[in-house]
Amino acid sequence: MGSDDAKPHAPAETFQLLVDAITDYALYMLDPNGRIVTWNSGAARFKGYAADEIIGEHFSRFFSVEDQAAGLPSLALQAAARDGRFEAEGWRIRKDGSSFWANAVLDAIRGEDGTLLGFAKITRDITDKRRLEQATFESALQLQMLVQGVRDYAIYMLDKQGKITSWNSGAQAIKGYSEAEILGQHFSRFYTEADRARGAPDIALKTALEQGKFEAEAQRVRKDGSLFWAHVLIDPIHNEAGEHVGFAKITRDVTEKKEGELELRRTQEALLQSQKLQALGELAGGIAHDFNNLMTVMRGSADFLLKQPDLPSEKRIRYLNVMLETAERATSLTSQLLAFARRQPLEPEVIDLSVRLDAMGEMLQRTLGSVYELTLDLAPGLWTVEVDPAGLEAALLNAVLNARDAMPSGGQITISTRNSTRDEGDGVLLAIQDTGEGIAPETLKRVFEPFFTTKATGKGTGLGLSQIHGYAVQSGGSARITSEVGQGTRVELWIPRTLKEHAREAAPEAQMKLPDGLRVLLVEDSEHVRYFAHQLLDDLGCCVLDAENGREALALLQEHEVDLVFSDIVMPVMSGLELAAEVKRSHSHVPVLLASGYSSKQFIPRDEREFPILRKPYKLGTLAASINQLLERSD
Repeated sequence: MGSDDAKPHAPAETFQLLVDAITDYALYMLDPNGRIVTWNSGAARFKGYAADEIIGEHFSRFFSVEDQAAGLPSLALQAAARDGRFEAEGWRIRKDGSSFWANAVLDAIRGEDGTLLGFAKITRDITDKRRLEQATFESALQLQMLVQGVRDYAIYMLDKQGKITSWNSGAQAIKGYSEAEILGQHFSRFYTEADRARGAPDIALKTALEQGKFEAEAQRVRKDGSLFWAHVLIDPIHNEAGEHVGFAKITRDVTEKKEGELELRRTQEALLQSQKLQALGELAGGIAHDFNNLMTVMRGSADFLLKQPDLPSEKRIRYLNVMLETAERATSLTSQLLAFARRQPLEPEVIDLSVRLDAMGEMLQRTLGSVYELTLDLAPGLWTVEVDPAGLEAALLNAVLNARDAMPSGGQITISTRNSTRDEGDGVLLAIQDTGEGIAPETLKRVFEPFFTTKATGKGTGLGLSQIHGYAVQSGGSARITSEVGQGTRVELWIPRTLKEHAREAAPEAQMKLPDGLRVLLVEDSEHVRYFAHQLLDDLGCCVLDAENGREALALLQEHEVDLVFSDIVMPVMSGLELAAEVKRSHSHVPVLLASGYSSKQFIPRDEREFPILRKPYKLGTLAASINQLLERSD
């Protein structure tokens, strides 16, 4: 070995080099009395003493005056000597008098015979860690104080299974449970029995986990069993690794808000009822005038026919036609009233508005008279719509008559159609434009209000424009009106497009022809209507049995064979729907045709009906067509 080869260090020297290389820890030894024997560079770095300054000094100088007075250094030595080890955290003092938070470990050193030789002391400066923990603790404490201080909201946590793991004062105030009572319980206990039966708690947690949030308003149950309206928010909680660990739940009692909404709704309904009562007074004059005129014609014509039994057939037919037209006008007025009341059932059909309006043009021109020019601007290739034709004709006639009344000296009315695409989708725009005097802005705001009219008392019911608006809304569309004084008025109806196909119509002759000797059980509680329907069925060649109510009809079914039951819907004791259901159960081979003018409770939309419904008032042709369709369906 060369002379310049480095000599290996002795084990003691190697150990000392290792100890001195550690700068993050103070590593030193004490004698049995606590005086410092060794000193490493880590101790010099964060305690501030050089080795020659501190060796031989008592380690208690690192303790605060208060800790020294309390005897903590001696107690630490005693504990280490007794137990072999002592560990503590606390404030320690540097050479310059500044303090730091230290983690200190004191281990007893004993010889082979057990004699106490001294102590090994390891100290670490953990001031930064202490400050971070303190800040975290204070932040958590503030958050806890915040959560606990909130009494308007129930704020608590659930584990992954929905069991409650925390509880704030707001939760106790709202739900009535103390923390000791509720921790560990499943949050489903706050749900009603009906909600638990349908699995609402599990649905809420699943939704929160899948969508990131669950929010709802529903009734919940307090500890005392009382119900309250709750606004509920559930958020999933994930740890730093992204693992789902539970849910955060916030509940607010919104019972007062709900009760306020209900009270507002009741107030609005009371106001509406008050307005309706006021409107009845405005309506009475116009309705009485219109119906008196109609009844005068009907009564006068009927009286004349009765007193002139030998009247020539041509004149008799003329009077009968006048009576028929008058009855149609009365029916139209009634339909307007029912449409306004939302009690007139619509019978929608797929039609081309241009084709339908073209057919109505001549009739409308005759209605207007020669001083008015009617122009039809009807677009070809119009999209089809699904509407009630009778309602359409009533709406159009109302708009045209309003336009006529706005031009007392004559003028021009233009009816136009075109395809129109809006935000709501594709549809057809029907417009009625006049060249009349127009409507003032303050009046224009009210024209769609029911019973509002600008006409003199007794000259109108105020149902015209409101019927147009109601019809458009019932048809799934909308209506609007624009006007400028001196420039005329434009009424528009927008009706959504339909992709349904036109229904095939049978020839009138085929519709009027019924099987010979068709046996019909007629059920109608009104004697006059029963007589009228019986006559129509007789004219169609049917053999008719009459029943005044459902029970009488069922008794007749047990005694007679019939091919068809034709029944009114609204009857006392047993309704037509109930009768139809019983006939289907006991005589399933007998088809049932129902009739109704209106019934807000019993009317059923066409696509949901189990039995076909013929709308009153019906005529010979519509009755025959309905029976034929029913028989074809039953074959």
